[in-house]
Amino acid sequence: MTIKTKTTDNNDAAPANRESASKQKSISALALTMSLLVGVYFGIVLTKSEVVRWQRVHDMFMFRELHMYLIIGVGIGVAMVSMLLIKSMQVKTIEGEPIVYQPKPFHKGVVIGGTMFGAGWAITGACPGPIYAQIGGGAWMALVTLAGALLGMFLYANVKSKLPF
Repeated sequence: MTIKTKTTDNNDAAPANRESASKQKSISALALTMSLLVGVYFGIVLTKSEVVRWQRVHDMFMFRELHMYLIIGVGIGVAMVSMLLIKSMQVKTIEGEPIVYQPKPFHKGVVIGGTMFGAGWAITGACPGPIYAQIGGGAWMALVTLAGALLGMFLYANVKSKLPF
């Protein structure tokens, strides 16, 4: 977030601008620290629930066990309740901005992208979140998964405007 200030000839305005800018930096540092802590906690939860294990993902796609489906179901339930609370309480971000949900339109690209995402998940045993937990847990082959995910992201960003949907 940038601070836009109006320049004046008044010398008293400069210290206020510096104070405002330094306060803004501390908010950003707090946001970064909070994000890091939430990310570490999320990684621990993923690891302890065995969501980052390739075998668990494989067994899910082979319909051998419900472990992953139950975790995904709980995640959807928590997200629903969280969204209802965020909307009803008009929660703001750590930066003070209002949180606004804007649904994306459905089109055939969602189906194609979802299919590609699912295939990558089945092959590698990781969707984007668990990749980092796998790397943190010492599964160094997850670096290949991360490289593929980043390559796909950059490829999509470059061809998005040329896609028919």
